Amino acid sequence: MVCIRKATVDDLLAMQACNLFCLPENYQMKYYLYHILSWPQLLYVAEDYNGRIVGYVLAKMEEETSECHGHITSLAVLRTHRKLGLATKLMTAAQNAMEQASFLLSTAYDFVPFDFVLFAILW
Repeated sequence: MVCIRKATVDDLLAMQACNLFCLPENYQMKYYLYHILSWPQLLYVAEDYNGRIVGYVLAKMEEETSECHGHITSLAVLRTHRKLGLATKLMTAAQNAMEQASFLLSTAYDFVPFDFVLFAILW
């Protein structure tokens, strides 16, 4: 049995290892740290019954455009756990989290004074 859950800082090394096994494009640890510090609610892992990370998804929101949107920056599932729908489940979890983040951002920009939002971002 494999569960999908939000990633934590403790998962970053296992996520990086999964990336190294699965993908030709590999990232330094600072890339994972950037994601978890910037958008912690958008990172998910697939964890097997032994507590081993067997897949992950990294996502982030882009705020520079006039319309807030998100995208997936990396998705990987270990070969031993493919064809189980884990990538679909990871993508769905990230998509739902991005929709929620987009709503919260647009709501914050619509109803909260800009100087407060800027302070919150810089703080």
